[in-house]
Order: sequence, then structure tokens, then C-alpha cells
Amino acid sequence: MTTANLTREETAARSAAVTARSIRVELDLTGAPDQDQATFPVRTTLEFDATTTTTWIDFIGERVARVVVNGIEQAVAYDGARIVVDGLAAQNTVEIEASGLYSRSGEGLHRFVDPVDGETYLYTHYEPADARRVMACFEQPDMKSRYTFVVTAPEGWHVLSNQSPAHTALAAGTQIVEFAPTLPLSSYITCIAAGPYHRVQDTWTGEAGEIALGVFCRASLAPHLDADEILTVTKQGLDFFHEAFAFPYPWGKYDQIFVPEYNIGAMENPGLVTFTEAYIFRGASTRAQKSGRANTILHEMAHMWFGDLVTMRWWDDLWLKESFADYMGSHASAAATEYTDAWVAFANRRKAWAYTQDQLPTTHPIVADITDLEAAKLNFDGITYAKGASVLKQLVAFVGEDAFFEGARRYFVKHAYGNTTLDDLLIELEQASGRDLRDWSKAWLETSGMSTLSLAQDASGATVLHQTEPRPHRVQVGLYDLVDGTLTLRERIGLDILDESTPLDTGDADLVLINDADLTYAKARLDDRSLDTVDEALSTLDDELARGLVWSALWNATRDGELPVIQYLSIVGAHAQHETNVGVLAGLLANASFAARAYLPEALSPQALAAWLDTTWNGLHGAAPGSGAQLVWARAMAEAAEVSPGRADEIRALLSGTAAAPEGLTLDADLRWLLLTALAATGDTTEADVVRELESDDTASGRTAALHARAAVPTAAVRDAAWSSAWNDLTLSNDHLDATISGFRAGGRRDLIAKFDEDYFARIIPAWQARSIEIARRLVVGLFPATPTLTLVDAWLAEHPDAPAALRRLVIEQRDHRERALRVQGAL
Repeated sequence: MTTANLTREETAARSAAVTARSIRVELDLTGAPDQDQATFPVRTTLEFDATTTTTWIDFIGERVARVVVNGIEQAVAYDGARIVVDGLAAQNTVEIEASGLYSRSGEGLHRFVDPVDGETYLYTHYEPADARRVMACFEQPDMKSRYTFVVTAPEGWHVLSNQSPAHTALAAGTQIVEFAPTLPLSSYITCIAAGPYHRVQDTWTGEAGEIALGVFCRASLAPHLDADEILTVTKQGLDFFHEAFAFPYPWGKYDQIFVPEYNIGAMENPGLVTFTEAYIFRGASTRAQKSGRANTILHEMAHMWFGDLVTMRWWDDLWLKESFADYMGSHASAAATEYTDAWVAFANRRKAWAYTQDQLPTTHPIVADITDLEAAKLNFDGITYAKGASVLKQLVAFVGEDAFFEGARRYFVKHAYGNTTLDDLLIELEQASGRDLRDWSKAWLETSGMSTLSLAQDASGATVLHQTEPRPHRVQVGLYDLVDGTLTLRERIGLDILDESTPLDTGDADLVLINDADLTYAKARLDDRSLDTVDEALSTLDDELARGLVWSALWNATRDGELPVIQYLSIVGAHAQHETNVGVLAGLLANASFAARAYLPEALSPQALAAWLDTTWNGLHGAAPGSGAQLVWARAMAEAAEVSPGRADEIRALLSGTAAAPEGLTLDADLRWLLLTALAATGDTTEADVVRELESDDTASGRTAALHARAAVPTAAVRDAAWSSAWNDLTLSNDHLDATISGFRAGGRRDLIAKFDEDYFARIIPAWQARSIEIARRLVVGLFPATPTLTLVDAWLAEHPDAPAALRRLVIEQRDHRERALRVQGAL
């Protein structure tokens, strides 16, 4: 284990001996526009109490130049991750002068140059442990401190942090901005952004008084920034959370900034929330995309209380912030915004992520055993987010919404600006609800896996609701009749189930929908009669949530090899064109595309892929002009065309303008790149085509898309070069690495890339040791080979039992995905 990978035990020992009081960080970013300047000076002054004479301070950078402890300079003891300081007293002031490294991986202080105007943009991202790439700090959530940031930057830039500036001085083309001290914060939620960002300002007024609102993006994206809608959702969220939590927003201002090459969707830095630029729609967008953005805005806002105000003590209780924020994102969307169907999207997209994660051999309880930072990095997964949110939805139903929010209010008051564990929350919820939650916690928070619910017959032939891995559930069972070709609800039966089998009278219902209304977290199966019914009439079911749950049941059965892939694709082909919920449509088309690519044996694949391309083509031309469904079908068609060349001539005609696009469809830059990349992957385009497209879209997105298209060309030389670049080109940014990997894998051309299978397993340990965990993860996951057997991966696992645990987890998960694909293929 490297010294960069902090363990739970050593950080607990440090926080027991050291109490942080204040940290002052002085950053000089004046050299940032000079791309030849790889480093920035940083001076950190830490004030803390100690009951030990020796500790360490975390920092990952180019060098540490000077360490001064209580006015006495010490010899620098630095191993690349930890600065050892000794001679400590009861109260201490430590000054550290160092050089940090600008990042291209999205970790630490990321530097980006906009190709449109040549301007430089900076932002930080730290979770779970990359603040130490910018400043010397105590990199663990339970060592909160008050931070004062002082940033020197070019004059004319916006310089932002968690707090508002206390004062600014100008001198010789530079500005020195000193921000007001923060309230107590963990290191990973501090933040800096600097550059000539475009700004839109507003205010929100509530019981807490007036709060300044800001929305920021790169100047070249300003024409695409729909700030009004973002601010509307922001104000609706502040209204909702102030009433729900009865604890005034404590962080002063509320800025939201959209940043380039971001590794995640968003980050809850108090006072300065960062978002991926993917939420700024350069071209056409669907209502589902805007709903997803609103959900993310509200998710991050919930963190201002769950996570920022009250923070988990260690990453074991990551769910204390992420599960709650995921739940609150959907709850607040449905309750406070126009996106009242948020729970439909949750049931079909977020829970699908959870179901996938929970069936891996590396699944874990929601309250996880996180031994170190590498494990924490990988636990930002479907269990912590979506399963946790699903379980909280059950909890709210169990204790009642009023009691749930009353417990949350007590929790915030009691633990404000502190750190907590599971027990701290359960105590407040139990007191507010009068219910004992310990058995619920053991069943849902402290165990892994899920139940599968299905209809069965007992020994007497009576119908029962059967569950695997029995747990307590509250479910509704929907009984539907097929009347004159239309599915109609007869009744919903409420059930509390605990045992393996529960009696259930379904009568002669044509469709029995287990877990109707999506009250519990479980896979639900369709019985044979119900399957025949939805095959015939799924699109006549007018309840969006019920219809989405049927689609979910069909997909889970397909993944488990219980529903033949061809039958699943047939049902999609018959009913997807009639799906009115665009979010559900996008999800089921993505699932169908994956099934056609990964779950069919080689003998069936070409015909099925060609048929799927025709399905998407027909869906595009049959969709209402200008609708969100039309756009979703167009994107699905472009993806299908990457692996089947049957529509290459028509696509080329669309791009050249010799054929008209379907009425209402705008061939914006993003869609054009999708179509061009599809042609590139099937060998139906030229370098001149890419050059022409790039000339019309010479933006950051355009350059990334061009890199993807060029790497997708199906020749041995191109794929060889992409392989080498992915592993060896250290200048690739995170986005450019993703584009290179996607191009290498484009079209599923195993004939071009199978020769690298053994090389992959030779490279992953050196990459893990040499690269940051974010970049290494992308390589390990993105380049995992789709081998026809599991021989190579099993040999690697057997030969490397002592490989880093986080690396082994990734390999084991990819092995499981591959094993599932081979198993489903073999079931046909």
C-alpha cells in the first residue's frame, strides 16, 4: 500500500490526536495561461491542536520547498504524499511552501484551454481525497477546519470559492482575492474556480434572508446556457429544502458553475457547486435531459445539509450523504418542480444501476466496510446512490414523511458542522417516529443483495408471492385486465411480506404487476400469462410508472438469461415507438442496443444488429416531428449504425445535405458527430470528412468527437495507434482518453483488437501504480477485453492475489459482466 492510500485506522488515530482549527491557503495562479508552466506555488498555514509530537500532513505535488513548525524551520520530510512534521506542541502553527501540479485528469486543480478563444479555465475537484493535490491539508472528512483562501490570478478573471471575497487588491495586471473564512468544512468540499467565466446573477429571498445566486460557464458556451431554467429550479429547491429541513441555508451565497472535462455529474461544494458541461445543451435536448439536470441540481442542494452541514465520520457512511441526496433529488423534483414524473425516471434508470451493481460479486451493504481511500473512490456506485435512495423511499413510507423530516431536522440541529455515523441518524429518526429501526437497518442497510419476487404455486396449487433472500417488503400488486385490446387496472393489492412465500389471490388477471407503484427494492418477474399479455399490449398501458416497471422487469429477465434476447428485442420493436415517456424510451433503447451488441451469440449477431438498426431507423421516421422521442430515436440509430453498415448511404446523404433530414429533426453538431463516428466505425467515411466536420465545429466538444471518430476507423494501424496512445500518452486529458478508448472499441471489431487481450493483463498493474486512480480506472474498465472465454482473466486473478484491492475489485466486476454476457449468449 502506498502512502497516498490512507487507511481508516491511521486516519482515525490522527483525528484522535490532532484537532484542526484553521487553514489558510495562498495560491498563485498567474502562470496558468502559460501552458508550458506545469506547476503553481501554494503556501498553506495550518493551525491545530495536538496531543502528539509527530504527525503528517497530506500533499501530492511536484515538491515541498519549506516546512516551518511553530516558527522553526524543519528539514523537509516528504515522500510524495505525506509531509511529516514533528516537535509539535499543544497548539501549533505549521507553514508549508510547495509547488502543485496543474491537472488534466479532473483531479485536483484542472486546467483547460478553450480552443474557441484560447482562454484558460481552472476549477478544482477533490472528492474523495484530492484536495491534497492543491494544498497541504488533513485529507479526511472528520478533520473539519475553517478555510481562508487567498488567490492571485490574472486581472479580469472571475475568481470563486466557497465564500464571497472579503477584499480584492489589483496590481500590475493581477488581482489578489482573499475570501472570507469558511464555516467548518471537510477538505474534500472546499473549492476554487478561476477564469474568464460567463456569469449570470440573481437572488433568492426566504426566511434566511437574501442569498446571492450565480450561474457560470465558459464564455464560448454562454449562448447555450439556459440560466433562467437553472435558476428557476434552484429557487424552487431552496424553497422546498428550507421548509422541509427548517434549518436556514448556512453557506452565504449559492453559485453553480459548469466546468469542462469534469469526471462526474456534479459536486456539492458549499457555496460553489460544480457541474459537468454536459448539462449545457449545445443543440437539441429532451425533456428527460432537463429533468435529469433538475434532479442533479436538487441532489447537490440536498448535500448542503446532508453531507456539508453534517458529514460522515469516514467513508463507511458515505450513504449518509449520497443515498439521502439521491432520494431528495427525485423527491424534491416531484414535489417542487414541473418534473413531477421524477420517480418514473428513478425507477427505470437509477434503480437499474443499483440492480446491476447489487448482482456483482463485489456488492456490499449500503453501510459499507471501507478500509482505505482507494476503496472509497470505488464506492461511489449504484449501491451507495440508487439502492440507498430506494431504501430511504421505503423508510419514508415506513415511518411517515412527517416523522422522517422531523428526524432530519433534529439531526441537523444536533450535529451541525460535525461528523456522524449511522447510529446518530437512527437515534433521531426513532425518536421522531416512535419506531424501532434496528431490524430495518440490519435488513436493508447492513446486508447486501436483493430479493427476486415472482408468482409461484404452493404444494396445494394455490398462488403465492415468492421471494428469494427473504426480507421485509411493503408492496402493491397490480392486477390488470386486457379489455378490447387495452390493459386496464382492476385493482391494487397491498401486501406486507416477510417470508419466502405469501398467499396471493390474483384471480384471472391478464397482467400481474408485482411491486406496482415501485414501493420496494427488488427484482420483479412476470409470469408466463403476464409476459404474453405485455408482448401483445404493453403500449396500451396508460400508467407511465406501471409501464416503466414492466420494461424494467423485461430487462432484468433478459440480463438474467430468463427471457430470450430475441424476444426482448421483438417486444421493444413492437412497443417502443408508442412509449410516451421520453426518459423511459431512452433507457429501454439503450438496454436494447446493449442486448443486441453483447448478449447474442456470434451466429445471430449480424442479422440481429441489422434488424435493430432498421428498428431505430423506422422509429426515427415514425416519431412526431420535433419531439423528444424523435431525438432519442436519432441518437439510438446513430449508435446502431456504428455496428451495422446497412444505412451508411442514407446517413452519408443526411450529413452531406443531399437528403433531407426527417421533418423536425435538427442535425446539430453533437448529432452530426454521432452519425459521422458511426460511419467511421464501419469504414464508410474519410479523413477529409472528419476535417470538414471539425472546421464547422472547432470547439472542445468537436475536437474530442474528432479524436473519437479518427480512433474508430477500422484498420489495424488506427486501432494499434489508439491502443498505444491510451496507455502511453500522458498528455491525454480525461475526456480525450475516453474518446480514444471508445474509438478503439468502436464497432465491436474483435478481429482488429483481440491481439491485445494478453497485453491488457500485463499492463493493468503498472498503470495502477503509475497513474492516478481516476485515469487508471478508465483504462482498466474501458479496455477490458471481450474475450470468448474467461481463461485470461481467471489466470490473472489467480496469479495476482496481492494486487491492490481496488484494482482487483474492478477486474472482478468486469469479469462478472463478461461471464454474464457469455452465459446469456449460451442460453439461446
